[in-house]
Amino acid sequence: MLKNVHFYHKLINVQFQSFTNNLTYDRIIKQHLFSLKTFLTFNSISKSNMSVFKISDYDCIGFDLDNTLLKYNITNLVHLEYEILANYLVREKGYNKKYLLKPLNDKDLDFMQKGLFLDFDRGNILRISPDGKIQRACHGTKLMTIEQIQEIYPEQRWNIMDIFSNDMLATWNEPLSMKMRALLDYFDIPSSLIFARAVDTLDEENGKLLDVYNIWPDMLSGLIWMYDIKQFELDEGEFFPALKKHPDKYLHKCKPDTISWIQEMKNNKITFLITGSYIDFVELTATYALGENWRSLFDIVICYAKKPGFFIKEQPFMTIANNKENNIISCDELVRGSVYSYGNWNGLVKFFSRISGKQNPRCVYIGDNLIQDVYVPKEYGNCDTIALVEEQMSEGMIHQFLSHPDDKILNSTIWGSYFCLKDTALNVDSFWGHIIKNHSKICIPNLDLITKKDAPKYFTHFNKDKKDYSGYYPALPLSISIS
Repeated sequence: MLKNVHFYHKLINVQFQSFTNNLTYDRIIKQHLFSLKTFLTFNSISKSNMSVFKISDYDCIGFDLDNTLLKYNITNLVHLEYEILANYLVREKGYNKKYLLKPLNDKDLDFMQKGLFLDFDRGNILRISPDGKIQRACHGTKLMTIEQIQEIYPEQRWNIMDIFSNDMLATWNEPLSMKMRALLDYFDIPSSLIFARAVDTLDEENGKLLDVYNIWPDMLSGLIWMYDIKQFELDEGEFFPALKKHPDKYLHKCKPDTISWIQEMKNNKITFLITGSYIDFVELTATYALGENWRSLFDIVICYAKKPGFFIKEQPFMTIANNKENNIISCDELVRGSVYSYGNWNGLVKFFSRISGKQNPRCVYIGDNLIQDVYVPKEYGNCDTIALVEEQMSEGMIHQFLSHPDDKILNSTIWGSYFCLKDTALNVDSFWGHIIKNHSKICIPNLDLITKKDAPKYFTHFNKDKKDYSGYYPALPLSISIS
């Protein structure tokens, strides 16, 4: 929290220069972000008597692995993913290399953003508001005007986006999953540029826009080839071999303070890990990030959890032996200190209850995927959540001098702030900003900020008020103004 008006004015020049180097919000920032009214309102909210969130109040503390405990060098990761998938389309599917194999420059990186949507049939990339309205769109790599958007999507609406905004899981499987895709994390954000460049290629080759684009099945084939769990053991697909050969190029080690914090929590809490990654990949990445004794940090580990289904369905638990799935067991057979595959949230909570002696243990889960790790656990599992969103650091925060080394990929002048949509006067939550405020307790850019030795013991959490942004810790993103 800003301590005084003098410091606030002193801070302006440094923060303004830093932020505008990343995002072209100059006019908006001048009008809103650095007004004295904004500062005083934020200061007032921060000091108001709101409900307090304390991690120590929970009986069970859970973590996602990828992009939560395990941090990636996103720049290197995205370049790797792009190169593998683009080359696959050229080599295996016969796409023209003219655009797909062009080296990535800063403009190309700026085109990517987490949370965009692909309209497969029309060849468009979309950004939506919380009610599903299409606020910005590109056809291929070409930005569309509002008039062009309305010509294709009357009233800037598409029934698939309406369905998604009302129920994010409705489009998770076929048939709607073959109409659109949300790019939810750093493993698939290069798909936006690859899709766009493939659209540009087909438009140029045909001399016109196509009635229907059939690019996605080829891209999906490439993504499966890259990420199929069998490829790790076979040392194929190019993605896993690269990470195995050069883990230091793509992975970051977890800070000792965070590991110590988990160990301390485990002394009187239940700690658990739920990850979508298969056990062999988990062994590689967790060992690199957390150390050889990573399993000892958790009372139970669930690999290949198939989120979001883990929190909704009654998938069986499976034992693991020699990095292979073995036998199906019930939740009554789960053993503390063990590692399993699949499973389900209801069964895991019964396990928590059994080993804690508490009928309804309180659980909190920390993760980066706003559907799988935040929305679904809260809405379907009655599990409180902490959203970890690295864009909060890359876009900059009020009163913070923290920076993100991968800001060129995380920030986008084409699509705007990850957290909000801007017009000339108002701040409106983006779709993902809305999810953060309504389904997480707090939002942080990095786990280290709440696990370091001098971190606070309690936080002010979101209260679902439209104008309440108090759950952002350590501070409000610079892109958000409070009126």
